[in-house]
Amino acid sequence: MLDLMLILLVDDPTPEPTEVKAGPLAFAIWIFMILAVVAIGFFLVRQLRRAQANKDAGMFGDEPVDRSAAPTDSEDR
Repeated sequence: MLDLMLILLVDDPTPEPTEVKAGPLAFAIWIFMILAVVAIGFFLVRQLRRAQANKDAGMFGDEPVDRSAAPTDSEDR
């Protein structure tokens, strides 16, 4: 049994770097992963904006914030 494993390991040639290609399926998976990250980022930003709007409206027990008034110099610091 050990002899068979050694023969398989010795006779198994590794391909040259020029012979190895990812293929169209790997490219499609790569594009899908990029689109998934973009979608997750988009929906995360949208949810954070909704949460901030609800917080400003006083939905979580905070004081409502009036963001329509322009900030003065003392409020910026």
